[in-house]
Amino acid sequence: MGSEYAPDRLSIGATLAAMAASALGGGAATLLVWFILRGTNLPAFASSNLTTAVATAGTVVICVVVAVGCWLWLHGPKQLKPLVYLACYLAPAGIVCTTTAIPLSTSRLWLDGMTGDQEFRTQFLTRLTDSWHLSDMNYIDMPSFYPSGWFWLGGRMANLLGLPGWEAFQPWALASIAAAVSLLTPVWQRIVGSVPVATGIALVTTCIVLVVSAAEPYAAIVAAGSSAAMVLAGRALRGAPWALAGVTIYLGISASMYTLYTSVLAGTLIVAAALVSALVTRSFSPLIRMIIIGVGSSLIALTVWFPYLKAVLTGQPRSGATSLHYLPYSGAQVPLPMFSFSLIGLLCMIGIVYMVLNVLDTDVMSLTITVIVTYCWIVASMVASLAGTTLLGFRLDAVIAICLSTAGVLGLAQLHLTYLPTRPRVTAAVAVVIALAGIYYAQGIPARNQTAIDRAHSDTDGYGERADRFAPGSATFYEALNDQLRTRIDSPADAVVLTDERSFLAVYPYRGFQAMTSHYANPLGQFDLRNTLIEHWADSSWNELSDPAAFKDTLAGSPWEPPQAFIFRGDADDMETGWKYDLAEDIYPNDPNVRFRGIFFNPAVFSAPYWDVAQVGPFVVVTLN
Repeated sequence: MGSEYAPDRLSIGATLAAMAASALGGGAATLLVWFILRGTNLPAFASSNLTTAVATAGTVVICVVVAVGCWLWLHGPKQLKPLVYLACYLAPAGIVCTTTAIPLSTSRLWLDGMTGDQEFRTQFLTRLTDSWHLSDMNYIDMPSFYPSGWFWLGGRMANLLGLPGWEAFQPWALASIAAAVSLLTPVWQRIVGSVPVATGIALVTTCIVLVVSAAEPYAAIVAAGSSAAMVLAGRALRGAPWALAGVTIYLGISASMYTLYTSVLAGTLIVAAALVSALVTRSFSPLIRMIIIGVGSSLIALTVWFPYLKAVLTGQPRSGATSLHYLPYSGAQVPLPMFSFSLIGLLCMIGIVYMVLNVLDTDVMSLTITVIVTYCWIVASMVASLAGTTLLGFRLDAVIAICLSTAGVLGLAQLHLTYLPTRPRVTAAVAVVIALAGIYYAQGIPARNQTAIDRAHSDTDGYGERADRFAPGSATFYEALNDQLRTRIDSPADAVVLTDERSFLAVYPYRGFQAMTSHYANPLGQFDLRNTLIEHWADSSWNELSDPAAFKDTLAGSPWEPPQAFIFRGDADDMETGWKYDLAEDIYPNDPNVRFRGIFFNPAVFSAPYWDVAQVGPFVVVTLN
């Protein structure tokens, strides 16, 4: 793949330099745009079309510049090629800015605000902003179970910018996605030997991840590189040393950020190695190279996984985590993007045809194997639901769409080379059509993310404000909650708090006695046993533990670090009803898969001299004296 295109394949040294420059340039440029947008006063995205108009205008400029640049690369003077490279390498970052940064510029929050899963992601970034140690996002004195790579780097950027973790989420998400998609152009240029084709693949990939995976920035980053990584994996198995190094690094970074995609791509690598060994080389060399990739990538992944694996291998108890217990409607359907009525759907259909017609091409075969293995994983996830679990197959839509659309771009390039003359006017006509198609799809990305953007504006942020200027929610009391807790607590990172106010722990780095839900809980934290203990405390506070001294002694006897503070919902003077804590329970296979059940603590057990009680808005704050 690539031998037919115009000769523009970069050397290894030039590829590495271009990757570094494009990633750093794309990330830095996006961060600069974010800083500039902070100083503007655009109206909220949902309340005015002005912001949409600005975003669309930026998208038009980028698509036109890229189209003109690609035409000049083919037919213009050589002196302009450096400018063409600059435009093509940074264009994906530009799309990130126009389609996502501008619509979010009036909010401090990322897509989906601090609702649902974003609460735990924000909590994790807040944790690793507060400390560089690979600590669990919630539980004290526990290594992280969730891959820390993206969050650890985000914490360092937050420290550099002087931002709290929750506020750094948006700029870090923008900059990291922009950096990842920007380096796709030089990578694909190395693979196919053509700047226009490489730029097309990079821009299409950017659009897909911004629509499908942007709420999980680390997932978007890994997904963006999936098709290129698998093409390189095929070459690595056939003996290309630099491809082997590249795939090893990619899978290592992937495992430190998002293990689901890593597992699927590792499965693809195993299947590809077996096929190449049996059908192509008829030797064990591909299998040996596969082992080298596996060992090398595992060593990279150990930089974030070692503390957790050490705890497991030393026999620390585990239970209660249910990260695989989720089966939404999309997880009960096979994703077939080639039948969607959109430009991406058309590209995917072209990609299917291209794969079938060129399946004997080794690079195309790598993409084909990736698609087949991913579909097998999705179906296996559905079957696994009968065993009381899933393989989270619904999250693999991005990998399917990226691989198929990549093949679609290659198919269009093949059609152009085979059936159209390469005269400047013909190339110009093709460039115009492609530019218009790109504008049409990219300008609709904010609308496709409308719900997630609206949540970023309607959720109350860590400063107690809503970006849409409506009255804030209960989070407006978080600062007062923190002030009250700090009267008894010196260091939030060393203090354990029992609360069901999940967003509070996403804003301030207190340790939670219990995780938000079992689905993001560390298995070492024994979520189920903690739930049982919490309910025992609540029930017993009305009878055998109604004596304050006995209740305090029981807390001290907890098998885990006991709470130094409680945050309840209720009225501090309501001694009859009690103070409410919502217990999160896994109810898989139902959808939604979490139920919150209120339990009530007896206020009498929190009396002086053992406890200090204060009313803060709708919250009752109890701190240990």
